[in-house]
Amino acid sequence: MKKLFTVTLLLVSAIVATTTAVSAQSAPQSYIEKFKDNAIRIMHETGVPASIILGVAMHESASGKSNIAQNLNNQFGVKGGGTVVYYKHNKKVRTSYKRYDSVMDSFQDFARIMTERKQFSHLSDKLTQYDYTGWAKGIQRSGYCSSRTWASQVVAIIKKYKLGDLDEKPATTPGPELADNNQK
Repeated sequence: MKKLFTVTLLLVSAIVATTTAVSAQSAPQSYIEKFKDNAIRIMHETGVPASIILGVAMHESASGKSNIAQNLNNQFGVKGGGTVVYYKHNKKVRTSYKRYDSVMDSFQDFARIMTERKQFSHLSDKLTQYDYTGWAKGIQRSGYCSSRTWASQVVAIIKKYKLGDLDEKPATTPGPELADNNQK
């Protein structure tokens, strides 16, 4: 009976561990699927690579799982100009992080910071939307973070999830008139 209990316990533990590992891996993938179109749209508007927008957001917000990402839609840890109050587990939380109406607003503000703040605006002048490594290193060198490994961590996320593919020019699909001509 003891052996049966031990085997059952080990089997249940293995199933839980496998489920947890699969769930942990699917969280970044679902984050990418949910927000990749927003990142691509912003890339085309601003020149900031979609891979950088998503890679930095995933790094800074644990793929949307951090407290400020969930409660303030703040994916980048951007500080605001005052105190923001939100409630977590029925407790009042005061923070200096900026609140956004949506994740898209957070993405747009990050791109604005990268293109309009003097500290970062030189990056869009000298880098293309296809050079995510240059962007990550440039953002780090320009003082975005204090960690000396930040850029390599962001680049590792971009490579792991193939976010650089989002920076490619979209394939052009034939318009209706071309499609009609091909059928004749």
